[in-house]
Amino acid sequence: MIRTLLAVAFWSALLLLLHVYCLYPITLFVLGSIINRSTAERSFDELPSVSLVVAAYNEEEVIEEKIRNSLELDYPDDKLDIVVFSDASSDATDRIVRSYEDSGVRLERIEGRVGKTECQNRVAERVSGDIIVFSDADSMYETDAIRRLVEKFDSDVGCVVGELRYQKYGVEAESAYRTFEKLIKRLEPKVSSIAGGNGAIYAVRRRSYVPLPPDEISDFAEPLAIVQGGERAEYTTEARAWENTGETVESEMSRRVRISTRSWNTLLNYVSLLNPFRHPLFSFQLASHHVIRWLSPVLLAVVSVTNLALVLFTDNLLYALLLVGQVGFYLLAAVGAVSRRLDRWTPQIAYVPFYFLVLNYSLVVALWNVVRNRNIVTWETETRSESD
Repeated sequence: MIRTLLAVAFWSALLLLLHVYCLYPITLFVLGSIINRSTAERSFDELPSVSLVVAAYNEEEVIEEKIRNSLELDYPDDKLDIVVFSDASSDATDRIVRSYEDSGVRLERIEGRVGKTECQNRVAERVSGDIIVFSDADSMYETDAIRRLVEKFDSDVGCVVGELRYQKYGVEAESAYRTFEKLIKRLEPKVSSIAGGNGAIYAVRRRSYVPLPPDEISDFAEPLAIVQGGERAEYTTEARAWENTGETVESEMSRRVRISTRSWNTLLNYVSLLNPFRHPLFSFQLASHHVIRWLSPVLLAVVSVTNLALVLFTDNLLYALLLVGQVGFYLLAAVGAVSRRLDRWTPQIAYVPFYFLVLNYSLVVALWNVVRNRNIVTWETETRSESD
């Protein structure tokens, strides 16, 4: 009986992990080939007005570059408003933004350090564009990004998410995790709707915008709120934003803890979207993309413990081989950790397992935060250096 229970727990946890990282994208590809709900790019007789809203807190190092980047966007000047909200910045951010008032850039200073989501709520009430584009201060847009976002809006689309790319020293620098995440985002709208966005580049119809509780993470919650309201959230690879990556593993882990903690707390307000009877396709996507993946560390622990027990209590060679595979994976991660600690070059075969475990550790911390009823509402701007 015990062996049976161990086997059921082992194979169930392993299957869920395989589903998240292998079977889910394959399933999306197959379903998307059949359904293909993704909106084709469309042209307008008259372009809609757009309000570009830039989030800033102590961004004196990059805000001027962001403003210049925004002023160079290929969109009619009379159709584009540029608004920078400052979440009670204490550096030179506000002064720099005000120096561009003659160029049509408006500063909205929000007092009280209320967090990004509450700032967006307040600014969304003050802008007049048909479409609101939300961006971060360190996200630089390609010149046609706004046009590309606008082209994806259709009658049933309330939100469009663009693609964030990373560069280092002027060269594109993508991790395996980010590449995998982009693949999922490209496939999901073909089936139903994208299950989340990114704060660097996403657009919302002003009439579709849903004011959010301050403790929710806006770029995740807003697409969910829009789907809950009966519209779809699209994704486009053609609207691109760029950010520099020079993060240490420690800063990346801290960022992932903050994002994952807020995302868990946000998801708890949208559990109705996990109802397969009301949202058969989207609930599958939301559970696969987020819920099961966020539980990966729990599943990994179940797989390891039950695998070891099955090796001890059975003579099945398969379990022994699978345990050897796990030990090998964790040894490679250890090699990656030591290489990083010694500041040595880390081969990809060791770095991927190491980074995978770092991400899963951040998920453990985030889950513990949720259990303790903790959330992270405000954000801190990471200090940038020339090497970034």
